[in-house]
Amino acid sequence: MPEGRRLRAIVVEKFPDGNFFIGGTTGWAKRARGSGVIIDREFNYVTPENDFKQSTAHPAPGKWNWERGDAWVKHCAEQNQVIRLHGPISPQCSQWAKDDRRTAEELKQNLIEYMTEQCKRYDKYAHVKWMDVVNETVTRNGKWFGPKEGVDQWENPWPKIGFDEEHPLKPPLYIKMAFAIATEHAPNTKLIINQHGGMEEAMWEKVKALVPYLREQGMRVDGIGWQAHVDTGFENEEGNMERLYELIDWAHSNKLSFHVTEMNSWLKGSNKDYEAQAKTFAAIVKALLEHRDNGEVTWNVWNITDGLAWTKNRDKEGTLFDVNGKAKPAYYSIQNLLENPPTPRK
Repeated sequence: MPEGRRLRAIVVEKFPDGNFFIGGTTGWAKRARGSGVIIDREFNYVTPENDFKQSTAHPAPGKWNWERGDAWVKHCAEQNQVIRLHGPISPQCSQWAKDDRRTAEELKQNLIEYMTEQCKRYDKYAHVKWMDVVNETVTRNGKWFGPKEGVDQWENPWPKIGFDEEHPLKPPLYIKMAFAIATEHAPNTKLIINQHGGMEEAMWEKVKALVPYLREQGMRVDGIGWQAHVDTGFENEEGNMERLYELIDWAHSNKLSFHVTEMNSWLKGSNKDYEAQAKTFAAIVKALLEHRDNGEVTWNVWNITDGLAWTKNRDKEGTLFDVNGKAKPAYYSIQNLLENPPTPRK
């Protein structure tokens, strides 16, 4: 048990207006291996790792597997936690969809089936608060992501459906399709564009342009998310924090919530500087806290312990707890920030 108060208890006391949430990610199967105890103890919201994704819930036409998702919904209600429904139309799709033989019409029908069923099944629950509708749509250099040959973890087949050639942005049609379904069938859930990368200008300008494009056509967009899988020392690289502050300001000025959806602060090699890792976590959480009076901000660590993280490289660590579930300096840096939050920006 870490020293001091639990993170979720601090949030309840210090941020009663509900504009700031702190969350964690794990998979249902990992809960029994230790992450379940920690995530219930420390976080007031949960992002189930892969349990809502198409690869799990809808692996092929006519095949459905909602058991893990349903278990999360039940468990989080009992724990008084809200959920980010992380089942986006994204590269993390089913092997069936990734197959190069899939036609545009097949993919379109598959997308409609999955997104419609997901929205109808979970929108009725008040504690399912956010939904990542699309994920990783843009590359770091500002290009639309995918498709490519082969079937691998990062294949994104959905652009095969086509592009909106009549609009200057020329976005893939699957993005509009997914938001149209979510707008219709998930009226009670906040709809998020979730994006992977750093603070690359070309990438974020493309993401920003998606918001008015979708809204002009009657789609609802409630927030943007950043998958902050960053190296330790991110805050010391020139321009990173300035661009992050600008991005959060832009989101709030456009009536969007801002979410750090998947943070890791990676340490690599044999000589790891855990104090430096703590500073990177704290810098990003501090940026969110400074914006809490301007709109909703959330922070989510991706995976709970180094032992159960998705990286197979044990020389690479990026979470708040070590392989044995012991709190690292990064945990205490966040605990201290929550107990002593910075003055909000105006």
